[in-house]
Amino acid sequence: VVEWMLPHLKRRPCSLVRGPSGVGGELFFQKHIESLQGTGIKELDAALWPGHAALLEVPTAKALIGAAQMNVIEFHTMNTGKLFFAHPDRMVFDLDPGDGVAWAQVQEAAQLMHSFLQQLGLQSFLKTSGGKGLHVVVPVRRMHDWDTVKGFSRAVVLHMAKTIPQRFVARSGPKNRVGKIFIDYLRNGPGATTVCAWSARARPGLGISVPVAWAELPTLRGGNHWTVKTVHERLDTGNAPWASYGRAARSLRPAMSA
Repeated sequence: VVEWMLPHLKRRPCSLVRGPSGVGGELFFQKHIESLQGTGIKELDAALWPGHAALLEVPTAKALIGAAQMNVIEFHTMNTGKLFFAHPDRMVFDLDPGDGVAWAQVQEAAQLMHSFLQQLGLQSFLKTSGGKGLHVVVPVRRMHDWDTVKGFSRAVVLHMAKTIPQRFVARSGPKNRVGKIFIDYLRNGPGATTVCAWSARARPGLGISVPVAWAELPTLRGGNHWTVKTVHERLDTGNAPWASYGRAARSLRPAMSA
């Protein structure tokens, strides 16, 4: 998947989920170079995020293969790049269904998010999470700071939860989302990450996070529609459903005043 995955990894700080004993064993996040020297994984300049240890980047095929050889299963990226860390270039809304939520409700939730964002003048892109839910990704012009982007994403989620309380909840925690979908906006803060497109997930079945077109939403069978065993069926399509992503970034200012 290197051809399709690297565009989503290059130039972005990345966190890794390693599973030396497989998905059934102990899993741990790794955000710093530590034992990964010589793999091709790059340590970014510590000055990028003052007061924090240097972050990682997976910029090449060698680094991706090196990560796999070190039992990395999941690749998670931040909503910004190494050249403009203080200004995010995307928002992510993670649709996380609670107990008792049917898959059709998740599909409906994604379409509702898509429609609302369209009303705000924002283009959004869809991908499977590789797990239970879906990710709605909104490219943003690099002109807003972290607080602005996270604050706006929170406002969107609060509006959805207030407008359609029978479907959405804005508070995390299993008790709060029984029968409802938590729209996770917390991924839009500094240091937060979201699983990268084309990454596997460290859970039984090894689902894959795959970019999809909005027209494909009704055909999806779940957030793990594709797995390590079946994702080869999708490789010819690659990132084509997101072909317009690079031209879709918008300022949030008109949306904030809508």
